[in-house]
Amino acid sequence: MNSKTDSQQLQTESPIQQYYFRALICFAASGTLASFIDWNHPSLAHMGVIVFLLIYAYATYHFTRKQIPEQMSRINRWLSHVDAALIGVVLSLTDFSILPCVMFLTMIQFNALISGGVRKLMEDNSAFGVGVILSLIIHKPQLVLSSSIEISAASLIGVATYFLVYAIYMHQRFHKLMISQKQLENEQKWHKIRVYKLSRYLPPTVWQAINRGDDKNLQAERKRISVFFSDIKDFSQLSEEIEAEALTELLNHYLTEMSKIVAHYGGTIDKFMGDGIMVLFGDSNSKGVKDDATRCVAMAIAMKKRIKSMQVEWFNQGIKKPLQVRMGINTGYCTVGTFGTSNHLDYTVLGTQVNLASRLESAAEPDEILISHETWSLVKDTVMCRDKGEIQVKGFSLPVKVYQVADLRKEMGKNQSYFEDRAEGFSMYLDMDKVRNYDKQKVIESLEKAASRLKDKVIV
Repeated sequence: MNSKTDSQQLQTESPIQQYYFRALICFAASGTLASFIDWNHPSLAHMGVIVFLLIYAYATYHFTRKQIPEQMSRINRWLSHVDAALIGVVLSLTDFSILPCVMFLTMIQFNALISGGVRKLMEDNSAFGVGVILSLIIHKPQLVLSSSIEISAASLIGVATYFLVYAIYMHQRFHKLMISQKQLENEQKWHKIRVYKLSRYLPPTVWQAINRGDDKNLQAERKRISVFFSDIKDFSQLSEEIEAEALTELLNHYLTEMSKIVAHYGGTIDKFMGDGIMVLFGDSNSKGVKDDATRCVAMAIAMKKRIKSMQVEWFNQGIKKPLQVRMGINTGYCTVGTFGTSNHLDYTVLGTQVNLASRLESAAEPDEILISHETWSLVKDTVMCRDKGEIQVKGFSLPVKVYQVADLRKEMGKNQSYFEDRAEGFSMYLDMDKVRNYDKQKVIESLEKAASRLKDKVIV
């Protein structure tokens, strides 16, 4: 059962349900009026109202069932006013007998408060008053509060039956409401699961914009951003050497660890390209071009350190040749936004500066981070870089000045905790923050032993 349809059914009673309740009201009013009539000298006014009440209940049913659902709420509101006015006519014709007045007035207040609150209460009571006034045209009440047992019994049975039937109906209605609520809760649970799964396939910028309902603001615009590219050297060759399942597990582990670092530094993953990663800084929630570039380079340094520790893990898993990653970063004006057709859109960044970042990544040596002069000018105060001169890159007629990222300056002073160096026959990687206390002496002994052997060895 569709929850939306159930909700509409609960909000608006169907014509057949309206007919049943209106028929009960009309029969109760007709019975009350019939018990008041002197059948030896019947009043035409009383007989006419009884006939009208019986025809009215059936006629309104045929009228409402032909109406569209969107109009039913307004039509039912007006018919409830007519119901209250007819009750006013009936009570006036019975000279305001005590028990019928109490019963029918209670029924009017009950229906009004349940279906419309205080406003409808005032409207229905006003309609009741109009009915009393209209009855004066055909009958002048005696203004003596009668308490005839016949009249009281007829109204009591009719109205009591109405309340009992309404109680059964409300019980069924609440039962359906509970079922509908449980179905809605289940739909919400599955909706949250689907939303979570979908969010992993979209960039955070796009996902947040969709959730806020302002995805129209993702139109293409020019921004000065920092673009990061990385890929694993000789990954295609590796895919031929190990099984597909092991390769998938290795790649997912690598991308997961890199994604955590991207999130930590506030970058936006634009896309995964096999083993390659494209990250943007400054496309959204920018704190300034300099801060964006600094966070981008700091992220690359953190990735490089994490990859070094992962190389040890991969070696222990049987991968003899260490996976080495190349990284390139450039900062400049790019076109950022959604591109595509009305049926398929992609959020990405385009421009010459993006191409340059990709070319720097291709030109980088294994385990090297290359940045452009524009990026270096923004991060030179916080990042130690080595000038590598100019290189010729594909797609650019003029040479491009590049720099090799060494480390953050705060890590290069007396508080330096990360060491890395390599030469022919020599490779060292030491992250003192990762060395456990119980391994400290073992590391020191290994370094001292290697240094001692190297000093004693005669190299020709």
